Amino acid sequence: MENPQLKEIIEKQVLTVAKAVEDKIDEEIAALDRLDLDDIEVLRERRLQQMKKMAEKQSRWKSLGHGEYSEIMAEKDFFSVVKASERVVCHFYRENWPCKVVDKHMRILAERHMETRFVKIHAEKSPFLAEKLKITVLPTIALVKNAKVEDYVVGFDELGGKDDFTTEELEERLAKAGVINLESESSSLMASKSKSQQRSVRQSSNADSSDSE
Repeated sequence: MENPQLKEIIEKQVLTVAKAVEDKIDEEIAALDRLDLDDIEVLRERRLQQMKKMAEKQSRWKSLGHGEYSEIMAEKDFFSVVKASERVVCHFYRENWPCKVVDKHMRILAERHMETRFVKIHAEKSPFLAEKLKITVLPTIALVKNAKVEDYVVGFDELGGKDDFTTEELEERLAKAGVINLESESSSLMASKSKSQQRSVRQSSNADSSDSE
C-alpha cells in the first residue's frame, strides 16, 4: 500500500529541485539579456586572444615534436627532451610484444594530447639512464614533469594486468599523474578532428558499400 506521507515528501523534493533549476536558467537568461554590444565585443576579443595564445602554444609544441610519438636515439638526448617540454611521457622499451602494445596506445595519445611530448627509448641500449631511473621491468613508462621523473607505469599491473587494456585506461592513468590534461583545449581540438575523420571514414565506407550493391 502506498504511503501518502512519503509520496508528499517526494513530490515536494521534486518541486524544490525543479524550482532551483528554473531559477538557475532564469538567472542565465537575465545575464545574457544584460549584455550589450560592448560586452559582447569584449567577450569576443577575449576569446580571440585565448585562441591566439593556444595557436602559439600549438606551434611551439609542434616545433618540439609534440603531436607525434618519436624515438630518442641517444641517452644524452633524453635530458634535452625533458628540459624542453614541461610534460613528457617516455616509454622504456625493448623489442617484445608487451612493448609493442604500449607503442600502439602511445601513438594514439601523442596525437590526442598535443600538450605533452610522447617519446620512447630502448632501455637495453641506454644502460646509464635505465640504472639512474631504476628501470628494471619492461615496459616501463616514465612520467616527467618540469624535467623530473614524478611517477612510473610499470608493466600492465595498473592497467588490469593484461595486454588488452584500452587507450582510455592508459589515458586516465596519465591524467591522474598530471602529465596530460583530459580537459585541455589541445586534446579537445584533436578529439574533434578525430571524430570528424571517423565520420569521413564511415561515410566513405557507406558509399563504397552502396556502390558494391
